[in-house]
Amino acid sequence: MSGITTFGERRLVLISGRAHPDLAERVAQELGVDLVPTTAYDFASGEIYVRFAESVRGADAFVLQSHTAPVNQWVMEHLLMVDALKRASVKQITAVMPFYPYARQDKKHRGREPISARLMADLFRTAGAHRLMSVDLHAAQTQGFFDGPVDHLFAMPTLVDYVRTRVDLGNVVVVSPDAGRIRVAELWAAKLGGCPLAFVHKTRDITRPNQAVANRVVGDVAGRDAVLVDDLIDTGGTIAEGVRVLRENGAKSVTIVATHGVLSEPAPRRLAECGALEVVVTDTLPIPHEKRFPGLTVLSIAPLLARAIREVFDEGSVTSLFDGNA
Repeated sequence: MSGITTFGERRLVLISGRAHPDLAERVAQELGVDLVPTTAYDFASGEIYVRFAESVRGADAFVLQSHTAPVNQWVMEHLLMVDALKRASVKQITAVMPFYPYARQDKKHRGREPISARLMADLFRTAGAHRLMSVDLHAAQTQGFFDGPVDHLFAMPTLVDYVRTRVDLGNVVVVSPDAGRIRVAELWAAKLGGCPLAFVHKTRDITRPNQAVANRVVGDVAGRDAVLVDDLIDTGGTIAEGVRVLRENGAKSVTIVATHGVLSEPAPRRLAECGALEVVVTDTLPIPHEKRFPGLTVLSIAPLLARAIREVFDEGSVTSLFDGNA
């Protein structure tokens, strides 16, 4: 056999952008590694500069960035970090995006619109990412936009374990905020022991962003502890309307559960005043002090991300994290 063969140990490196350093630090602690020292700053013109302060040649690199507001800045920084890794001769690049950017723009509602979620996948592929990792995609089909492996992680086990301790399992009903999320609500109901289901019927004007009207509840919620589940909360209008309709239909209490706490204004005020018993989200996105309010609980997604990263690095099974089977 011609050539030279070397036998060296594989190396995992974890790199973080500036959007959510606290989450990256927690993931690093779970993995038992240090974050790669990184220089990142903005020029006066708004351009972004990044550089890694140590060699990453031949490593398996996992570059983590949460795409919070201002989303375009953090997407660009993420792309630049991926490009820098490619040019630094890493072996494998995984773009870890707990909250997939532009996930809600995954299809054309009308003519002459972009499919922005597809564009995001194309950009990361072009930058040099070999695989993507994300949590609770807005639509599972988004995985098909990326020409390579996509690890779609689920926050449900983390959320369900917490909610079990907060509600009466003999008197609970799982509620979907709209008909399109019924499948997710069915999974929740199964995890909570086969409890009843309901959903909020709502209408939305696609020409007016972040606005929906909750009309009525389909299903029996009277006297029950309702768990209203969704993938994300942005301005909070839809979820607050859902709480109102549930209370008007006799729900004993309402607990809101979502993976991604986008919490754009005026979400904190709406959620604090909507009458929900508790609002439960994860830390896939940073939630600064000014966006927090009484009744908000933030669960850490870091253990899940760390376990998934380790499975990918060890060439194990990410699926086994959720169904117990490799």
